[in-house]
Amino acid sequence: MSVSKQASRAVWLKNLHQWHWISSALCLLGMFLFSITGITLNHASQIEAKPAITRKQATVPAPLAAQLRTYAEAHDGAKEALPDAAEKWLRDTWSINVGGRAAEWSVDEVYVPLPKAGGDAWVRIGLEDGAAEFENTDRGWISWLNDVHKGRNTGAAWNWFIDIFAACCLVFCITGFLILKFHAANRPSTWPIVGFGVLVPLVIALLLIH
Repeated sequence: MSVSKQASRAVWLKNLHQWHWISSALCLLGMFLFSITGITLNHASQIEAKPAITRKQATVPAPLAAQLRTYAEAHDGAKEALPDAAEKWLRDTWSINVGGRAAEWSVDEVYVPLPKAGGDAWVRIGLEDGAAEFENTDRGWISWLNDVHKGRNTGAAWNWFIDIFAACCLVFCITGFLILKFHAANRPSTWPIVGFGVLVPLVIALLLIH
């Protein structure tokens, strides 16, 4: 191999190693989290979850109830956010921040679903009597981790993180493969092991998944 080719190879290898360790550093915590939650998801039916349910009741002040009835008449069957006054009342009464979420309006009631990672919650306000109910279900930290793994009810910021994390994992895998290619000539077992790593999941996916 010529000196220029050796120099070029050394530069490529140095850059690949740099990208490989940077992407591995960025992926470290994410890979740990997704590996652990991959196991918990795979055995979800075997892991007991005992939901903790909290229920609260209150009565909406008469002026606010009248405002909601008027609003419901104009938005019957629609999915619109609560008026600011209703959102403030929920914050003051139960420390709930509905954050402009779409509520389901009818002439009888307004229902606000509040899905979240690891549980569920909702608010219902009866428009005739102003009776308000709040229910919160917490399924535990394992359920929370599983939902985080799936990106279920985790918000835009976490969804962005998953996309960026996936891109970093791709960089990590591609640079790792290219580093293997550079060293394969001196390591005869490289391609048999790579082939085994590709073949096993492929065979299981094609023949044993049903």
